[in-house]
Amino acid sequence: MTPSTIQIISAALFGVALLHTFSTRFFERLANARPAHAGIWHLLGEVEVVFGFWAMILILLMFAVEGRDSAIHYLDSRNFTEPMFVFAIMVIAGTKPILQLAMLSVRTVAQFIPLSRAIVFYFTTLSLVPLLGSFITEPAAMTLAALILRDNYFSRGISLKLKYTTLGVLFVNVSIGGTLTPFAAPPVLMVAGKWGWDIWFMISTFGWKAAIVVIVNAGSATLLFRRELSQGGLGQNLSDRGEKAPSLLVAVHLIFLIGIVTFAHHPAVFMGLFLFFLGIAHAYQKHQNRFILREGLLVAFFLAGLVVLGGQQQWWLQPLLLGMSSEAVFFGATLLTAITDNAALTYLGSLVEGLSGSFKYALVAGAVTGGGLTIIANAPNPAGVAILRGNFEDGTIHPLGLLTAAIPPTIVALLAFRLL
Repeated sequence: MTPSTIQIISAALFGVALLHTFSTRFFERLANARPAHAGIWHLLGEVEVVFGFWAMILILLMFAVEGRDSAIHYLDSRNFTEPMFVFAIMVIAGTKPILQLAMLSVRTVAQFIPLSRAIVFYFTTLSLVPLLGSFITEPAAMTLAALILRDNYFSRGISLKLKYTTLGVLFVNVSIGGTLTPFAAPPVLMVAGKWGWDIWFMISTFGWKAAIVVIVNAGSATLLFRRELSQGGLGQNLSDRGEKAPSLLVAVHLIFLIGIVTFAHHPAVFMGLFLFFLGIAHAYQKHQNRFILREGLLVAFFLAGLVVLGGQQQWWLQPLLLGMSSEAVFFGATLLTAITDNAALTYLGSLVEGLSGSFKYALVAGAVTGGGLTIIANAPNPAGVAILRGNFEDGTIHPLGLLTAAIPPTIVALLAFRLL
C-alpha cells in the first residue's frame, strides 16, 4: 500500500521526536546559555513534553494538508484512556498513605533476609515492587518504586553509575514484572482478551520466568554495588520521620486504588473515583505529602503524544513486524520496542487472525523484554523518569545512559523467555 502524504510526514515527525528525546540535555544547556528565552528551551528540554509537542505539530500539519474535519476525526478516533489512567494511578500511588503501605510491605519482606538494611531494602524494592505491578498495575508499581528509590538512595548522593544501573534494572523489571496477570502490563492487556489468555496461562507461560528474571536482575545489581549500598545513610526512610497516616485512611486510599485499577478501561468511572479521591485527600491534607500532579500531567501529556504520533505508524510497522517468522519476531519485537511503545506492537499483532501460538508468545515476550531499553518503550517508564530525573545532572536522564544500563538485564530476560 502506498503511504499517504500525512503518513510520510508522521513517520518523519516520529523520527524527529525520537532524536529529540536524545537531545533534551542540549536544550537544557541552551537555556543556561541564552537566559532571555530560557523558558522555551527548558520546555523543549522536558523529555515528557517531546512527543506531545511533535504530536501538536502533526495535528497542525493535518489541518493544513487534509483539512479541519480530517484532523479532528483522527483525534476523536484515538483512545486516550491509558494516559488518563496513568495520571490517576500515579497521583494516588504517590500519596503518603499508599507509600507508607508499600514501605511496610518492603520492610516486612526485607526483615527475613539476613543482610544489612540498606542492601536488603534496595534488593527488595527492585524485586518485590515490580512483581506487585502484576496486581496494582505497572504504572503504580513504577511510581512506588521510583519514590522509594528517590527518597532512600537517589537523593543521598549515590554515584551516577549506581543511579543508571538502578534505573535500567527498574525499567526492565517493571516491564516484565507485570506478566503474572493478564491485566497489569499494557502489551499483555492488548491481546489477553482476544487470545484467551487468563491468569493461569500467564503464570504458567510468562509469570514464573519473569519472577526469576526480576530476582536475578535485582540480585545482580545489589551484588555489584554492595559496598556503596553499605555506606551510612542509605536505606533510612525519610517518611518515617513524619507522623504516620491513620490505618483507616490508608485503607480508604487502598480502596480507591483498587477501584481505579478495576475500572482501568472505563475512564468515566475511574476519573470519577479519582476526583472523589482528591476531595477525600484534601479533607485529610495533614496526612498527605505533596501530590505529584505536575509529574502525572507531564507523563499523561507524553503518552497522549505517543498515542497521536504512534497511530500513524501502522502502515510501515505492521508489515515489518508480521513479515518476520516466529523465530525472528522475538528479537524483532525486542528491538522495535526500543523505538515505539511495546503495547502498540502487540496491538498490531492482535489485529491479525490465524497467528500461531509460538508467534503470539514470541511477540509478547519480545515486547515486554525490550520494555526497559528507552523512555518510550513501556508506558510506565515516563513516570519513573518524571520522579527520578531531578536527581541527575541538569535534571536530565540521558537516553544512551539508560540504554546502556538496561542492556544487561534485558539480556537476562531474553535468555529466560527464550530458553526456559
